Amino acid sequence: MSSPQLLHPRNLHQGRYDIPALVGAEPQLAAFVRANPDGQPTIDFADQAAVLMLNKALLAKYYQVKHWQLPQGYLCPPIPGRADYVHYLADLLARSYPALPTGKQIQLLDIGTGANVIYPIIAAQSYGWRVTGTDIDGVAVKAAALIVASNAVLKPRINIVAQQDADAIFSGVIAAEQRFHLTMCNPPFFASAAEAEAASNRKWTNLAKAGQGGRNFAGQQHELWCDGGELKFVSRMITQSQLFKPQVCWFSSLVSQQKHLAPLQKLLRSVGAVQSEVIEMRQGQKVSRILTWSFLTAEQQQYWCRETV
Repeated sequence: MSSPQLLHPRNLHQGRYDIPALVGAEPQLAAFVRANPDGQPTIDFADQAAVLMLNKALLAKYYQVKHWQLPQGYLCPPIPGRADYVHYLADLLARSYPALPTGKQIQLLDIGTGANVIYPIIAAQSYGWRVTGTDIDGVAVKAAALIVASNAVLKPRINIVAQQDADAIFSGVIAAEQRFHLTMCNPPFFASAAEAEAASNRKWTNLAKAGQGGRNFAGQQHELWCDGGELKFVSRMITQSQLFKPQVCWFSSLVSQQKHLAPLQKLLRSVGAVQSEVIEMRQGQKVSRILTWSFLTAEQQQYWCRETV
């Protein structure tokens, strides 16, 4: 099975997974390798343990992360698609710089970083950015902090912060006078546990594993669904972002359902966002979208970015 196609040009995960090279980076992956119908090495993508080990190998080979482990039942995300989000945000920010922005002066905030801390790892290791990851789940915060502490390459670049107020998104995380060039979020997409389970069943069917329980990608309740789903969550994020207008260059969030874009863009206009853009990402048959917004004009962003160098 190939990794997703049509990835961002800077995405390191183009084409088929190089299974032998990945086994070289993480020898434990060898136990999960089998031949596909064409005789090519692959893994069983419906096997949670195999997918977890594949992620460990990808992180070791491409991001120099040697120690990565998740608590039982927590989300194990596909890395190629996660990398695309980071690369497209880099392109967005590059508009305010003479060259692609790299280095520790660039500050990224990841809302709901999870136990896997994937977005911060990719951003820190691909661009050298300083990343703050936040989460409301205490177990996730501890697991993410342990991953950072266990990898010397991550410790100077990633900070994990517990969000103490479940209703707040930025308050309690962004300090007074603190600035972030970018914020990102992979929100809980579903409005109920039933919706999440139905999506899981469709995924299993697509993997020719219909009738088997569980999810190959796992995930806790708050990682997969919340009251009102992504529309309510991202709406709350937009409303609360007004409080940090001068402190963030670009806000962003993934939006899985196209029908949610119109009401969200209407809300952005009502709260006074002066820039808004939808970035479309394609990975194979899957299409996902990044909704971005700012309360600064392009000229103000260039000045803002010069001040933060």
